Amino acid sequence: MPSAIIPGTYDPVTFGHLDVITRSSQIFDEVIVAVAASQKKGPGPLFSLAERVDMVRDATSQLPNVQIRPFSGLLVDFAVSAGARIIVKGLRAVTDFESEFQQASLNYRLNSELETIFVMATPEYMYLSSSMVKEVASLGGRISAWVTPLVEESMAKRLQELADAPPDA
Repeated sequence: MPSAIIPGTYDPVTFGHLDVITRSSQIFDEVIVAVAASQKKGPGPLFSLAERVDMVRDATSQLPNVQIRPFSGLLVDFAVSAGARIIVKGLRAVTDFESEFQQASLNYRLNSELETIFVMATPEYMYLSSSMVKEVASLGGRISAWVTPLVEESMAKRLQELADAPPDA
């Protein structure tokens, strides 16, 4: 079975991400979690690339056939260099499908030898997103039901750092 790549920014990694990663690791012999260097929307990631890689590595440490690798540039180029032929994308809602369908079509156009497979989120995680976790945490809410202890601790620390930082002049 060819290797599969699960790309994302993972800012931060959530139990929804881990659900898709775990289920994919039961299907494919090797899964590469590709942590993207940057994201398209918003002001940029809350955590550095190294921090996100570390959090994903910690969260997937019990999965022996899962590797964590940072990447930048085109996903199709990274997939080829990693020897993967499958891109796995998690879907939560119809809005995810529209965006992911467009990306899959573009990736196919860039490299028709890569296949994209969609994995539906389990009902327990259909509503969950990294953005939601960051918002709840920033407003003082508990996020332990959605993230690992390391992510929860890292979020609290980062939000405190931001609160303590002097305002921009």
